[in-house]
Amino acid sequence: MKLAVVGTGYVGLVAGTCFAESGNDVICVDIDESKIAMLKQGKVPIYEPGLEEMVRRNAAEQRLSFTMDLPAAVRSSEVIFIAVGTPQGPSGNANLDFVRATAKGIAQAMDGFKIIVTKSTVPVGTADQIKLWIAEETSHPFAVVSNPEFMKEGAAVEDFMKPDRVVLGGDNDEAIEAVKELYEPFLRTGNPILTMDSRSAEMSKYAANAMLATKISFINEVARLCEGLNANISEVRRAISLDRRIGPHFIFPGVGYGGSCFPKDVRAMIGMGGQDPEMFLLQAVERVNEGQKGLLVEKVKRHFGDNLSGHIFAIWGLAFKPRTDDMRDAPAITVIDALLDAGAQVQAFDPEAMMEARKLFGERIRYAQRNYDALNGASALLILTEWNEFRRPDFQRIKSLLKQPVILDGRNIYDPADLRKLGFDYISIGR
Repeated sequence: MKLAVVGTGYVGLVAGTCFAESGNDVICVDIDESKIAMLKQGKVPIYEPGLEEMVRRNAAEQRLSFTMDLPAAVRSSEVIFIAVGTPQGPSGNANLDFVRATAKGIAQAMDGFKIIVTKSTVPVGTADQIKLWIAEETSHPFAVVSNPEFMKEGAAVEDFMKPDRVVLGGDNDEAIEAVKELYEPFLRTGNPILTMDSRSAEMSKYAANAMLATKISFINEVARLCEGLNANISEVRRAISLDRRIGPHFIFPGVGYGGSCFPKDVRAMIGMGGQDPEMFLLQAVERVNEGQKGLLVEKVKRHFGDNLSGHIFAIWGLAFKPRTDDMRDAPAITVIDALLDAGAQVQAFDPEAMMEARKLFGERIRYAQRNYDALNGASALLILTEWNEFRRPDFQRIKSLLKQPVILDGRNIYDPADLRKLGFDYISIGR
């Protein structure tokens, strides 16, 4: 099948590449000239494990191409996916300017029946609005299908190729069947394709992310209570995770969630509710998360005092999670800003997010070439992202490089008893 994917961010580029991998002819479209130039050279502007290799292979086999020419891509395609950004607006609601511009651009280029699939995360009712935008610009027949993505950054390729489920929303049977056909190669194990109305499909994405964010904020709140009552959140987590109604996923305490989805989608869902119905639970989820981002700095100040002038702090981990370079709403931003405001200096290292950090912090912090380089002369080490390479470090080397043997672990990746035996002041979350 001939496809166009508009938008080459995490969602669009992964979707387009994976569809090409299953044998379709895919044109990826973007208005960013530099991004298209990079992709034509086989370079991927985001870090996602396995993606660059797939892009190069499918481009070489002429199933995957990149262009800024939306009209040509539309005319040569049967199905067009909208995968552009929906950034948070001033009120917390999703900004649909890019979606509207894309829908109108598609409509103006149509030369016959087209299936337009919304892959972007959009508020409930957007599919209906897209129909109106397109109808204003063309008399050609078309169908709109809602197809929210459920990929995790850092595992996006695997999630797309082996989805738990595919959700399709719409009222045109022909269009639904065509999109089903696209996904069938990825569902050989029997995982379902769920069909429903477009509003329910749109809501399913927000509800999924809000539920996961709620689990994170819940375990973080319990962790705070454990600290106050001298209980161990690791043992509590182990006990509750064995309950099949709860399970082990997304109940790891830490410095809060970040990224491009959870913060934006929770706020958007709060905005969709407005005053009737007011989203009391999700408001609390957001408050807990924002407080959690500052928790590690509170612990730093309890140990070193409120005035951190003269102290250097080493930070391992800048991305909001491992296996990505994404720093959008990352807890590291809150932590670093607070340390700098208190007079401290920061030396940071992340395996993939250093370029993103430079865009955010410029010369306000120092950037280490290797993880141990960040420790030189530092008063303490702060762990903010649980990259695998941080899990089994040379603790004696860490101790020799730090001015004081202090580790503040915002992801609970070390055993407190082991670290204390080695002579560290070890401070973690809820333990």
